[in-house]
Amino acid sequence: MSENNNQEELSIWKLYLFALKSPMTREKYQGRIEKFFDFLGLEGKTVIEKSLNFILKAKEEGNQWVFNHVLKFMMYQMDRVSRKEIVGSTVQNYIKSIKLFCEMADINIQWKKITRGLPKGKSYADDRIPTDEEIQKLLEYPDRRIKAIVYTMTSSGIRLGAWDYLRWGHIRPIEKDGQVVAAKIIVYEGEDEEYFTFISKEAFSELNQWMQYRQKSGEFINENSWVMRDLWDTGALKDAKGLITKPKKLASSGIKRLIERAIWAQGLRKKLENGKKRHPFSAIHCFRKWFKTRCEIAGMKPINIEKLLSHSIGISNSYYRPTEKELLEDYLKAIDIISIDRENRLQKQLNEYAEKNNEETYLIKGKLQQRDEQIKSLSDQFSSMKNILNHLVKGLSETKDHQQVNNVIQSLFSSGVIEGVVES
Repeated sequence: MSENNNQEELSIWKLYLFALKSPMTREKYQGRIEKFFDFLGLEGKTVIEKSLNFILKAKEEGNQWVFNHVLKFMMYQMDRVSRKEIVGSTVQNYIKSIKLFCEMADINIQWKKITRGLPKGKSYADDRIPTDEEIQKLLEYPDRRIKAIVYTMTSSGIRLGAWDYLRWGHIRPIEKDGQVVAAKIIVYEGEDEEYFTFISKEAFSELNQWMQYRQKSGEFINENSWVMRDLWDTGALKDAKGLITKPKKLASSGIKRLIERAIWAQGLRKKLENGKKRHPFSAIHCFRKWFKTRCEIAGMKPINIEKLLSHSIGISNSYYRPTEKELLEDYLKAIDIISIDRENRLQKQLNEYAEKNNEETYLIKGKLQQRDEQIKSLSDQFSSMKNILNHLVKGLSETKDHQQVNNVIQSLFSSGVIEGVVES
């Protein structure tokens, strides 16, 4: 391959990436086009090298060769749909990626002949979110980064690709009455897709501990420090790889491998049984689904959830403008249900029980005081009546009208005020 041809093919790849403005879309398109290249058996260590070989092959064999192999690849994906390995919308996404690359390379084929036969299918997969117990098990994996990663993703719903842009300066704690209640996080800072969302108090605490640990170990930490980095060997030589003072960003691909490794190591994923094509929950996207589900259960406004997930909200994109404070107040409604740490949950429950117990104790004391007051009132009334009776008896004993005395005593006896009449 001549240098000029190589530069020409390389420029096509650059055009392909240029057409993909969103970093998330760019990552997904590259993954899909590489699967197409692998299906063709193209040589190359990287997707760029494979793309160059694809362009050369297309020039040698012609557009009909491209059409035939795109059709074969699509038929293979349709077989996967029939086996329920993927959904119909995934096939549509494959064709979009391939078509865009061919357009950048000026390869023209009859796309309608291919797309007419493609299935639409449902746009969601038959999976679930992980349970609290499964997430707790995942957090037990012996890598000090796992808690910070999982807490952040479950409490914010950020996409995997967000880690490629996330620096320490993009995360700021939010305090109320002198206590941290959450943290604001800037996602895709500097990109067209930039937005902000929040993470829980426990997520910020784990991230802060991770950054402090790195600083104490000797790394210089500032606002430009990558939130996730490679691990290091404390006994490494000065120029060895993995040195604490020479941090390397842990890319989204590395975070994906870390989570998948943890899922398998913790026994949360096993080899699929015959006839099954999907695991119970996805390794990465499950956290985003977990966040959305929990927020809806907590009663957050659906439009605010979509806003924090950076989802399109239709025409409301142009008109709905909640303030950061309003979004935060709604987010805090879900803070307990999206928190994972059991100790924090138990402490909150104990505080609630203590508060409830104090209220019940206060009510009981009030009732007892009211009863004591009633008893005292009756006692005072009895004493007063006794005094009146004593005066009455004394007065009667001094009168000479014995008939009147007998009548009064008999009346008191009949009413039960006195128990008997003493005869003189």
